[in-house]
Amino acid sequence: MLLLKEVPKYECLLESSKRYPELDPSAMEAFLHLMRTSTELTEGFDALHASHNISHGRFIVLMLLNRDPEKPVNPADLADRAIVTRATITGLIDTLERDGLVKREHTLDDRRMMLVRLTAEGRGYFDKILPDYFRCVAAVMGQLTPDERKMLVSLMGKIQQSLPAICAGPLPKSTAA
Repeated sequence: MLLLKEVPKYECLLESSKRYPELDPSAMEAFLHLMRTSTELTEGFDALHASHNISHGRFIVLMLLNRDPEKPVNPADLADRAIVTRATITGLIDTLERDGLVKREHTLDDRRMMLVRLTAEGRGYFDKILPDYFRCVAAVMGQLTPDERKMLVSLMGKIQQSLPAICAGPLPKSTAA
């Protein structure tokens, strides 16, 4: 993904809006900062995961399985919860199983149906790497007060709720506030 190293100043966006009337400078400025922050967070956490010899995708699968380590999960449910395709989840499970961190097992009532669970080795490994992850999250979010964190969650929730409608159909002519 390519992004700008420096987000354009508001004045530059304002000037561009004269040429492109659809450009809302305030919306674009906020959007670019959101995207830049997202990219930098992704890069930082990818580096953290790499230091533990795990990919972001494998980490997410372990995180999902660790919610209830004793309960096996259907791979299709994992794919839905991780917002990836079933093929992607199969590849992630394959590598985690190869490394002994998860185990596939057949259901008792339908041998065609597979479930996935953390192994004892997987739980131990995940327990070992989680403290670094939690420290990193705390350091990132430590820049905000508890009230600012609540506000951030609320604001991101508003954006997330609007995305399906905005991305599914024709865009409104103007959404400027």
